[in-house]
Amino acid sequence: MKAPVTLKHKRRIAIGFFAIAMLLIALTFRVAWIQIVDAEEYTEKAILQQTTDTPIEAKRGVIYDRNGKELATSTTCYTLWVWPAQFTSEKTTAEIKEMSAKIAEIVDKDPEKIETGVTKEQHMVALAKYLDKETADKIRALKYSGLEISAATKRNYPLGSFASHVLGSVNDDNQGRTGLELQYDEYLSGVSGRWVRNHDLSGNELVEGREEYHEAHDGLNVVSTLDEAIQHYAEKAIAEGMEKTGAKRIMCLIMDPETGDILASAVTPGFDPNNATVPTDEKMAEEYEKAKNKSEVLSKMWRNPIVSDTYEPGSTFKLITASSAIEEKAITTTETFSCNSHVTIAGVTLHCWSNRNHGTQTIKEAVGNSCNPVLAKVATKMGKTTFYKYLDLYGITEKTGVDYPGEAGSIVQSLENVGPVELATIGYGQGISVTPIQLLTAVNAIGNDGVLLQPRYVKALTDSDGKVVEEYEPVIVRKVLSSKTASEMRDIMEYVVSEGGGGNAKITGYRIGGKTGTANKVENGKYGDNYYSSFIGMAPMDDPKVSILVIVDSPKGSYYGSIVAAPIAKSILSDVLRYMNISPEYTDEEKAAIEGNYTVVPNVVGKEFSEAAGIIGGKDLKYSRPKSARDDDNFTVVDQYPKAGTKVKKNSVVYVYKE
Repeated sequence: MKAPVTLKHKRRIAIGFFAIAMLLIALTFRVAWIQIVDAEEYTEKAILQQTTDTPIEAKRGVIYDRNGKELATSTTCYTLWVWPAQFTSEKTTAEIKEMSAKIAEIVDKDPEKIETGVTKEQHMVALAKYLDKETADKIRALKYSGLEISAATKRNYPLGSFASHVLGSVNDDNQGRTGLELQYDEYLSGVSGRWVRNHDLSGNELVEGREEYHEAHDGLNVVSTLDEAIQHYAEKAIAEGMEKTGAKRIMCLIMDPETGDILASAVTPGFDPNNATVPTDEKMAEEYEKAKNKSEVLSKMWRNPIVSDTYEPGSTFKLITASSAIEEKAITTTETFSCNSHVTIAGVTLHCWSNRNHGTQTIKEAVGNSCNPVLAKVATKMGKTTFYKYLDLYGITEKTGVDYPGEAGSIVQSLENVGPVELATIGYGQGISVTPIQLLTAVNAIGNDGVLLQPRYVKALTDSDGKVVEEYEPVIVRKVLSSKTASEMRDIMEYVVSEGGGGNAKITGYRIGGKTGTANKVENGKYGDNYYSSFIGMAPMDDPKVSILVIVDSPKGSYYGSIVAAPIAKSILSDVLRYMNISPEYTDEEKAAIEGNYTVVPNVVGKEFSEAAGIIGGKDLKYSRPKSARDDDNFTVVDQYPKAGTKVKKNSVVYVYKE
């Protein structure tokens, strides 16, 4: 017998039906809300879940030297992708681990990292990049579902560390990181393509899905102004210079004075841009291992000091002072100046680098003797307003605008803060800091009939067919000197090498001009015990086709530019002039010496040793200092053997003596 339905039971049933009705209404409302109000949002989410948008990397443009030799290229490589849902479908944990280990072994990765990748809750994961074809084929041979190989490109520098500070490098995403790779990244990188596909959760193509393929557009090629052969000569010579001098580093910049083209730009030690985050230099590697902030060490390694660092130019700056005074007619080339080894300016005594009196000199002789007192007097005679006008004209007070990232500006005291002493010391190259590229660019105006040009690393952009897309013409900045003054300065520069302390840069049969420099380095805010030894020059002086700046940073032992930097410049110029098919033109004296295989011993008695060494070297002779003299002892020569005027065989030794 059924129990009677009480009022209480009826109420419970009614409440239950009401609750179910409300729930159905709520569900209906929610479904309607999703289908109508949120329809667009959920449709987009569904499309995203069903769509794979795989980037297709554009081929990065080639960087060439001026003659079409490849300096940076892009090679085909492969990327391994995985669809985790498809890869792990219906597989046990043990099977996934085993398969991950096989993949890891082939691509040389940690098995745990591969396993993490294949089990990620993502639609698509890149497991390995930059695989070669052999490795990619081994992966394909596994025939694992959910794996895919796509073609990509990898940057390759076929010459290794060659011109590394100029070329720079790219990051893991093939984007320019430093150097020309960064400066011209927007042209080199091209436009990436896309491969858009619809698929299910397991990566299988949908029957009514869409597929779009947008082709990548390769980047443009960069034609640099570098000459691979000249760059090689420079790198070879400074590497040898490092061994001989024990220097911290050596820099060399070579340019064409008539165009502003940078033919070579070399710094040692370098780095391998193929693996730019691994220091190749032993000292740098040691510093990298100890560093807490490793990125700082890498930034220092990648930095191009020729463009991005300043230094005190020392006596090489005397060319700027002398030319400015001659152009302004503050002095003449026949005017004479006296030197008794020091000069007093505003109550402050400024000393010459030499302990001896240079006596009475013309400006040519003063520059040849690198006489500080005379150049201090010349700067004083011009006055600071006039001198600064020429610093502006030469571009010393502004950046050159070279097409390279991170160019530094000079450190020049403001005109208002320059007193008589500061003016005098700037006159002979102290109390002012410039970048190497600023200095050589300025001196190039002397070789280019007084016309200042903007330096450049790149001359053109081309497409994949070699067609020129953009050509960059030489940029004239301004006229700095008259042709007459420029000619007179070239004569002075030639005198420095042929008769003065720059003789170690002299090459028989060629008219070489230049100026040596030796300057204390400022370290921790004050002058220390290290030096910049430098030589700046050009050739041939009747019509300069090449200019050069060599800077030896902190050499051990002898630190004079005439002894340390000039021989490196000579080695480079000897190769470069022959390479450029510039034939030697011998004087009658040189012809006789060549035929007789002799040279005439010069007179160096009374000279400072650093100057005497340069003069002796200019006669194709070697020198021997006294055993009692230290490498950095710049004594006055009191006697010599053989005596001046003696005919001896080339490369014979001249013995010099001190008191």
